[in-house]
Amino acid sequence: MSHSAPATGLLASLRRLLGTVLEMAQVKLEIFGNELELEKRRLADGLLWGAAALVMLSLGLVLLCGFVVLLFWDGYRLAAVGVMTLLFLGGGWLLLQHARRRLRSPGGMFASSLAELQHDQAAVSATGQNEQG
Repeated sequence: MSHSAPATGLLASLRRLLGTVLEMAQVKLEIFGNELELEKRRLADGLLWGAAALVMLSLGLVLLCGFVVLLFWDGYRLAAVGVMTLLFLGGGWLLLQHARRRLRSPGGMFASSLAELQHDQAAVSATGQNEQG
């Protein structure tokens, strides 16, 4: 008459503990992988915006400066070139600042993983305090 009763004792407890630890490690690795993917996409997005800004600035600078210089060819050539240079440098600076903001993360890398680890530490310390009391 073998009837399967739940295993008790030290060995069964160690098996359950190992299962719990492995499950926690799997969850942590999944969170880490998701955050790594998000970080990769954020960096690619920032670099794409920066590259697009540089291309647009270059083309716009050449075309518009040429147009303005030809428009004011008779009397205000130098003033037209100076104003256009300042406008495009200012616009380029603003676009690069936008790209820089996109590349910075306000919460830091792997914030969810760190929060989950802190939650686990709090749970473990609370369990330890309950067992002592």
